[in-house]
Amino acid sequence: MIALSLIGIGTGNPDHLTRAAKAAMRAADLILLPRKRAETAELLDLRAAICAAVVGGTVPTATFDIPGRDPVLPYLDGVAAWHDAIAAAWCAAITRHLPDGGRVALLVWGDPSLYDSSLRIAARLGAGAMPVTVEVVPGITSLQALAAAHAVPLTALGAPLLVTTGRRLTAEGWPAGIEMVAVMLDSVCAFERLNPAGTTIWWGAYLGMAQQSLLAGPLGATAPAIRDERTLLRARHGWIMDCYLLRRDAARAVASDR
Repeated sequence: MIALSLIGIGTGNPDHLTRAAKAAMRAADLILLPRKRAETAELLDLRAAICAAVVGGTVPTATFDIPGRDPVLPYLDGVAAWHDAIAAAWCAAITRHLPDGGRVALLVWGDPSLYDSSLRIAARLGAGAMPVTVEVVPGITSLQALAAAHAVPLTALGAPLLVTTGRRLTAEGWPAGIEMVAVMLDSVCAFERLNPAGTTIWWGAYLGMAQQSLLAGPLGATAPAIRDERTLLRARHGWIMDCYLLRRDAARAVASDR
């Protein structure tokens, strides 16, 4: 039997770790660290540094390679196949390092509940030959870190917040009847496709990390600066994690459409 702990570690700052997260790491028999393409080695280094700070050499760690997603397949089909491949990589690593079972920890960027597929991948393990129980230790999300960095609330008074992706914002535009929209997983700067009238944006990359970058202001004036900064940072670091919050004054936006 494998007891799998999915531990939210925040957005790269070791100070984001909760006491529960540290306790779960120390209780593990093995901590698995994902390794992606070479230009994202910094992400592996950050996880390794967190392990060194929390458990030292008392809990063994092991790296495993994350397979790439097939860009040729339709998006949802490609993601499903990708998750199957990741589940197989988890299973192989666990079997190699814990052949008799035990407690395994995976350090999840942000929180496992928000646009992270760790729970869906873990379900594939349980549906296969590996018996597994799953524990989730919540962490600070990138949206929490974004709101804190800009010192703004995520919701307007008595109003809902919609959390969506850059893909959906590009395809569907501004959601009807919504004043506040939080956007994640946007590699194409979908905000540039919106009518900027009456809209404010709060953007952040590498939230909570030493290289944190923040920009905010009216969407029309700020969008080009965000695109330029995003391009610069991605070239410098080889990877980028960012998200943003949009607030729209509906009356001003409607007036500008007339």
